[in-house]
Amino acid sequence: MAAARLSMRTIKEILRLKWEHHLSKKQIAVSCNIARSTITDYLRRAERAGLTWPLPEDLDDAKLQFILFPSRAGICNQGKRPDMGEIYKELSHKGVTLQQLWLEYKQNNPDGYQYSYFCDLYHQWAKKRNVTLRQTYRAGEKLFVDYAGQTIPFTDQMTGQVQEAYLFVATLGASSYTFVWASLKQDLPSWIDAHVKAFAFFGGVPEIVVPDNLKAGVTKPCRYEPEINPTYHDLIKYYGAVVVPARVRKPRDKAKVESAVGIAQRWIIAALRNHTFFGLHELNKAIAEKLTELNNRNFQKMEGSRSSLFETIDKPALKPLPLVPYEYAEWKTAAVNVDYHVEIDHHYYSVPYQLVRERVDVRLTSNVVEIFFKNRRVVLHPRSYDKWKYTTLTGHMPQSHQRYLEWTPSRIVTWAGKNGPNTEKIVRHILENKPHPEQGFRSCLGIIRLGKLYSAERLEAACSLALHIKGYSYKSIESILKTKLDQQKSFMDPLNNFTPKAPVVHSNIRGKGYYN
Repeated sequence: MAAARLSMRTIKEILRLKWEHHLSKKQIAVSCNIARSTITDYLRRAERAGLTWPLPEDLDDAKLQFILFPSRAGICNQGKRPDMGEIYKELSHKGVTLQQLWLEYKQNNPDGYQYSYFCDLYHQWAKKRNVTLRQTYRAGEKLFVDYAGQTIPFTDQMTGQVQEAYLFVATLGASSYTFVWASLKQDLPSWIDAHVKAFAFFGGVPEIVVPDNLKAGVTKPCRYEPEINPTYHDLIKYYGAVVVPARVRKPRDKAKVESAVGIAQRWIIAALRNHTFFGLHELNKAIAEKLTELNNRNFQKMEGSRSSLFETIDKPALKPLPLVPYEYAEWKTAAVNVDYHVEIDHHYYSVPYQLVRERVDVRLTSNVVEIFFKNRRVVLHPRSYDKWKYTTLTGHMPQSHQRYLEWTPSRIVTWAGKNGPNTEKIVRHILENKPHPEQGFRSCLGIIRLGKLYSAERLEAACSLALHIKGYSYKSIESILKTKLDQQKSFMDPLNNFTPKAPVVHSNIRGKGYYN
């Protein structure tokens, strides 16, 4: 059976040398570098099978093997062949093993394959199934990004506490030119900052960025339509690129960065293992030095280095950087309250009153607050960090609210003075006797309204009567005007001042003496 392990090409060569060139077994053994006993075995099998030289044209390797080794072929054809696709599917379930599947197979096929050959058949099938596509990357097309699995420790100078830094790795597809950056966290601000630094390092922007399904980059993974984090999408859009995340649990989609991560762990993390760093700045400085060595190191199997390939291939094809680097911004959604304001970090910002009870998108930077409705920006506010305060634009208010705010204490008093001295006295008294002038605004505005309903002259007369009876309120003046007390002549003297009415004498009136 050892002879059967040789290739069909070697077998054919033995038959050719013997039957066509009539060489001895010793000469054939030297030519083919095999034992004479093996040659003897092949020749006997060929003679028993009735083969002659040249071999028939339709005799392929599989048929030749069947003719020379019929017993082995019989073994391969005995029993029912297992369904390899079904085996592969079952192995995807947790806890299922090949041995368990073989036992189930033998229960249904007692004359079937033994365990070792069953496993060989499956492994041969699996090797053919897992075919790897050799990908070719165009210049400046793709940038692969990910975090390394290993971390680098550093010591905080202030506390002396040892912390772990995470390594962000970005590599270009065509040249494998690599960027590495250490950050304290893997959160969204660190993810965005690392991308900004990577684009600056490369001096340009690729067409496509291929990240893993990290939460900071991909909010909801999906094979066909992954949901990109709004802030990450905003960053990529700002630089004029697109995001195409790798498929979930498909590391070959980002094989470039997987390889770069492994290289970074060997040539950077391992190289710096015996160093002590005091702060991220010192750590990133050491990483930059090792990164330069890595990119300048010559390839083992091809000419040049990552740096030389980058300068000649990727760099000329990259899109130019924007004039100003991206400013980190977060996106939130908010509901517009009935007072046409939205609450963002405990501060209230106004929007047009027509958006009351609508939901809006809010983009936050350190300096500004942008509010969008249906992807259209409706307002831009300077950001305020004063908690529970309001930032309001007059144009966002209804007309009635705008008119109300136009009234101030001084303006109300000025209007009252134009109407008459008694009206001014009433208004001043209302404003001065409230804990806050604004508490008297509503009463004063009501009195102004009465002047429009009943005329300025009647309002002045009503205010004169109200001053006399100490009726310093809107309701008192309104009652005087409604009952027309201001128009009774017996109450008024020529100077338009209140005059007490003469006492009425009648038998039914007891008078003050009655109570004495």
